[in-house]
Amino acid sequence: MDFAWTPDERRMRTAAVAFARERLAFDLVSLDARGDFNQEGWQRLASFGAAGFPIPRRYGGSELSLSVTAHALEGLGYACADNGLLFALGAHLWACTLPILLFGNEAQRERYLPALARGKRLGGHAMTEPEAGSDVAALQTTATRKGDTYVLQGRKAFVTNGPVADVLIVFATVDPSRGREGLTAFIVEKGLPGLHIEPTGPRMGMRTASLGELRFESCELPVSSRLGEEGAGLTLFSQMMEYERGLVLAPALGAMERTMERCIRRARERQQFGKSIGGFQAISTKLVEMKLRLETARGLVYRFAWLKQQGRSAMFEASLVKLHVSESWVQTSMDAVQLHGGLGYLTETELEREVRDALGSRIFSGTSELQRELVARSMGL
Repeated sequence: MDFAWTPDERRMRTAAVAFARERLAFDLVSLDARGDFNQEGWQRLASFGAAGFPIPRRYGGSELSLSVTAHALEGLGYACADNGLLFALGAHLWACTLPILLFGNEAQRERYLPALARGKRLGGHAMTEPEAGSDVAALQTTATRKGDTYVLQGRKAFVTNGPVADVLIVFATVDPSRGREGLTAFIVEKGLPGLHIEPTGPRMGMRTASLGELRFESCELPVSSRLGEEGAGLTLFSQMMEYERGLVLAPALGAMERTMERCIRRARERQQFGKSIGGFQAISTKLVEMKLRLETARGLVYRFAWLKQQGRSAMFEASLVKLHVSESWVQTSMDAVQLHGGLGYLTETELEREVRDALGSRIFSGTSELQRELVARSMGL
């Protein structure tokens, strides 16, 4: 086993850190308070090539391996504090752009990937419904075949990038009586008659990512918009979630390191009872735990990326990544607030926003409870 970073991995992480420090420094207190999608930040990410990191060059991407992509995303997370913007990037990459590459036909790849990979168009996906979250068999949105078209009816909720996306992968059932076997995926473009998009109301964290609800009222799609075969939606969704769960939190590795380093500086500089607070075991223990969580989370993320590069299934590993990284991010953020005392509770120090953003990671892409269930099943329980 060789755990050394390759030259490409080191180069991309270094480049991502330098880029983010120079180009992704925003007034996040104001952006967060307004709940605005960071459109300028998105355009700058696109100029860096982030919107197409793992996409082949022939489709407009950067053609980075998954491991190099993960290192680049970690670098962005380390130097860019806009977690919502990087979450939007993750939804674009893992839930729209990569699935079109993996499951689309050549005509679909040529039509959608160049603009998506260059960031000229923003992607997302819509599976969750008001009454169907982790239980995909309860999905109620229908796609009725009528000649050369499908007619979509139904609602989607909590759609990341929904209000600002140009292209969405939408899941619907072609036959409710077939349960999961009727699940089918479609590529849906903004502006179609019968498609109504509304932003979700104010929320706790990830406020600079755009969240919305979709309504389909007799929305007609050409058959050519179907992604894969009828009834193949569950397989497509499962494989899409494998990549998303394994890599969507790669930026959180950088965020945890950034937070940990800030806490170390605080522990060295803050004096109480005649010595720095880092000299107290209660404080040093928190810092050691931050380091332990960071290194174990890194190991899981990069092992997942390696497995996928070898062409191997990694469903179990993806659930471990999603569970451990999200829980680690939350705990590190909470400990940072505690270590800073009253200052950590103030909005202007920006640590409380880190907590709010991290908490969302325990819910999106499958809750921590669901990941525990999936891991338990893989253990034969």
